[in-house]
Amino acid sequence: MAAPGCVLHRALMRSRPGPNKVSSSSPVVCREFLFVVDLQRYSRDQGSSVYFPQAVLSGEDLYDITLTDGDCRLRVTLDPGLNRQVERNVLQPGSMVRNTSFSPTMAAQLPECPGASTERDSYRLLKLEVVTEAEEGGARGPDLDWDSLPWFGSSEPAGPVVPLRASRSVFLPLWNNVDYSGDVWRETPPPDGGVEDEEEEEEEEEGRRPAVSVSELRDSFLSGRGGVARGTIQHQLIVRIVNKSHLMYYGRTDRNCECPYKAVLEVCDQTGSVCVVLWNSMCVSWYRCLRPGDIISLRQYRVKPQYHGERGDMEVSVNSRNPAARVSVLPESSVPPERRPPAPAYSFYSSKELLDCRHGAMCDVIGLLTFSGRPERIRSKDGKGAELLEYRWLRLEDGASDQPIMVKLFSTSQPEVHEKLHPLAVVVCTRLRCVRAASCFFLTNSVYTQVYCTGLSQHSEMSYRRLRPVRQFLQWLRRQDDEEVLSRALIGGFFMYPPPPVSMETYMKDRRGEPGFLRGAELQREVERLCYRERHTFCIQATVTMVTYSRRGEEDRSLFWADRASSLSSSSRSPRPSPSPSLPSTPRSFRPALSSSSSSSSVSPMSPSSSVSQSAPRPLDHRPGRRSSKRKLLPPETPKKRHPSVTMQQEQSNKTVILFEASMEFLENTNVDVDADDDDDDDEDVSSFVTAPLLPILPPVAEETLPMLYDHGHKEEQAAAIAMGGTAPPGRFESAVQGYYTLRLRALSDGVAVDAIFLPHYLSSSPSPLPPHSNTWASILSHGAFSSHTPPPSPADLIAMAAQLTNQRLVCLLEVCHLGGATTEVVLSRAFHLTDL
Repeated sequence: MAAPGCVLHRALMRSRPGPNKVSSSSPVVCREFLFVVDLQRYSRDQGSSVYFPQAVLSGEDLYDITLTDGDCRLRVTLDPGLNRQVERNVLQPGSMVRNTSFSPTMAAQLPECPGASTERDSYRLLKLEVVTEAEEGGARGPDLDWDSLPWFGSSEPAGPVVPLRASRSVFLPLWNNVDYSGDVWRETPPPDGGVEDEEEEEEEEEGRRPAVSVSELRDSFLSGRGGVARGTIQHQLIVRIVNKSHLMYYGRTDRNCECPYKAVLEVCDQTGSVCVVLWNSMCVSWYRCLRPGDIISLRQYRVKPQYHGERGDMEVSVNSRNPAARVSVLPESSVPPERRPPAPAYSFYSSKELLDCRHGAMCDVIGLLTFSGRPERIRSKDGKGAELLEYRWLRLEDGASDQPIMVKLFSTSQPEVHEKLHPLAVVVCTRLRCVRAASCFFLTNSVYTQVYCTGLSQHSEMSYRRLRPVRQFLQWLRRQDDEEVLSRALIGGFFMYPPPPVSMETYMKDRRGEPGFLRGAELQREVERLCYRERHTFCIQATVTMVTYSRRGEEDRSLFWADRASSLSSSSRSPRPSPSPSLPSTPRSFRPALSSSSSSSSVSPMSPSSSVSQSAPRPLDHRPGRRSSKRKLLPPETPKKRHPSVTMQQEQSNKTVILFEASMEFLENTNVDVDADDDDDDDEDVSSFVTAPLLPILPPVAEETLPMLYDHGHKEEQAAAIAMGGTAPPGRFESAVQGYYTLRLRALSDGVAVDAIFLPHYLSSSPSPLPPHSNTWASILSHGAFSSHTPPPSPADLIAMAAQLTNQRLVCLLEVCHLGGATTEVVLSRAFHLTDL
């Protein structure tokens, strides 16, 4: 029980009825600061609508939120009208809130949900205001152990923490439906609560001998003998797990299943293979305990027609009731050799062998991780399209070829492994599917994909470590040098693969003739619908009205070019247009539409008309009659800015200690220099970092957009920064890309302006080689990158050539990702001239 003087106590006691008074359902407002300790997601069920009689339940999710005032804790249910705050990562664990409005839940509203009881305090959070970092000032969350704080009133959970407003026994992760969430998921096998019969005792004395085989079960099932298809089978089945699926969540709003999970195990013995399905709470008890290669014993199971797979085949159903199945993991030595199931088979492909791998083929790979992308999400394509699927890109190297192994890795129900996917880790991915797209290929998940990496002592326990492809890879790994590998190791940032086509014709063919152009206003609405880290590709027709080049952290000293006609048009109304408060206020944000009907009879002195620095070469486009821009000459005393220096920190005297330790798991149970591209123009571009007059107002690029150089000494911090819900501290880690371009696009349909980041330096290093081109603006935009066959133009040269874009009608492909809160990343990946049609 918290002290009577605490904030929650003072506020919520007003909602309690006094003696001889009827309980009030009027909301109670707490004006003081509260802190979010935890957010827990679950899917609603049939009875959930009873709790929200006036709310519109548009989605399937509900959220319970734990708040504290520093003196006590309180679990409440978030009103569904506030769900969007969580979905856009505005409201998150650690947030500070104020002006919170609570509504007591009436006793008559409480059905049979285990988390809500008439004997405990129960509230619904109707309104709140999330305090931004700028508003927090000195009001920071107290440095306390939240778990040690008492619960408000009688709100302490009775037993395990379960959802308050649905008959569910487990929570979902915040960002996907595949991983498990919470401490209830067991890491070790549950204790055997049953009493072993005499037959089992005899088996233990004589060694494990199965009472029935897979082939005998299948014969009996297909022939209908012995009631195999109808009753419970007591005979012991001893099998080895060959493959293990990810968790499958099947919760529905019209069903009240408490634990709607299932997982599929492909198992075998010496007579054949079969699928074993773990249902409901059996997943909670056993999913994390079982691994491919384990030998398990099954009793009290049912045999049913297989839901997926070959028609007429069977599957073994393992449930916690009707009947209560009995599962146990057997030591390898406890099963006689003649009865021991065969070991799992692996099919490892090297990067060279993958070049000839057919589309759809299943393969296993091992490699050194040199790029670990940030987790992102895309909409499911299974029909409903409501579920968001979490994925990240990995780049593996194995020394067999110059071509890296690109893996689009979705969640595999191994969150603890995915957290350890740092560069310089040795990673094994099993049961991947080969995807061939145009001239490149990549690997992605199948239902049975599993991931193993160094740092968790997994490799030493797996049988693949003895295979020849693995041993050959380890020999190559031991010859590698830490410093050389670190020089190309990246983590996080924007990444796109496979690259879009380099011609409008190919793009239209891939889209089957329907490019799906959006108007500017339609694009705005679509972007507002995106959830946190949701990625989507959009297409608009536009012209370029401004180009800027900036270096990270030096945005106030940038190069820029602006189309004079657009500058005059916009300056006659507002010399410095500001972002709309309802739209993301970042470099990637949308700007108010630029008027095309403004008078151009006078030139405003505030107009940022086509400014470039004094040191920039003359524009290449000087055709008569096409003078649409001019240069502003800066005074000679304008200060110059040098590139920031980067120092190398040698962590170990032994240059191969990191990779050596990574390889050791198969035997047992920093900062670096900026890429050469950034150094080429070191001398001549230094003078271009001058303060341009009337510089356009463009906030800096988001920390999450530019990839970071991997820092092995702070790998845990970097991994946490790019994780879902993570935040990269400004300037904490060195970026691999220091300079970036921003193109202001004006939609041809309605004049809406969009600022898009363009990264030709970074995209030039794509794993798929790009064809050579002339490095003009037209070719750079259509390829999305500089030519890899000629030296790239300097930023000053490229800004000077920007007049080539005047009045050019473009088809622009935009990669949009919502980064949380008010930040939306818009990256221009391709721009095709409409004349190319």
